[in-house]
Amino acid sequence: MTKDVFDDILDQWSAERPELDTAPLGVVIRVMGLYRTFLRDATHALEPLDLELWEYDVLSALRRQGRPFTLSATRLARQTDLSTGAMTNRIDRLEERGFVRRSQDASDRRGVNVSLTAAGVQEIDRAISHRLAAAKERLAVLGDAEQGVLADLLRKLVLGARSPAPAPTARAVGAD
Repeated sequence: MTKDVFDDILDQWSAERPELDTAPLGVVIRVMGLYRTFLRDATHALEPLDLELWEYDVLSALRRQGRPFTLSATRLARQTDLSTGAMTNRIDRLEERGFVRRSQDASDRRGVNVSLTAAGVQEIDRAISHRLAAAKERLAVLGDAEQGVLADLLRKLVLGARSPAPAPTARAVGAD
């Protein structure tokens, strides 16, 4: 198999610290490198629409809910992994563009619901097509079965990442 840039990094560490098992780092740095690549792909895919990735994330969270494409501002912040303050700022900006509207939550006087407008639905429906095309193009190096296996393995990592990180060990390798 052809070597990638990450193999060079691992080879350098192995030469400098041959007692270390760098295999886990090989997975982590490749995932981190792919994150940067996928982020660039997503940003580039949305450029023709004059849509930022954060805008896509918010509109997408609303669109996935189905009609009436509405979430409370708090649930929307949770789904996009943002603070409520950051979400307020994003809702303001999307409201200015005509993609969302706010309404008072009928069951909670303090609550605010956020809904997609017709323009917002149209925009996210165009955007998802662009995102899917970019993802398909990037993953074309893998067959369908390979993509399925990779998705399963990544799901396993994601689920494992929800448990607390192991505490760093001060014990030196080979100090048994």
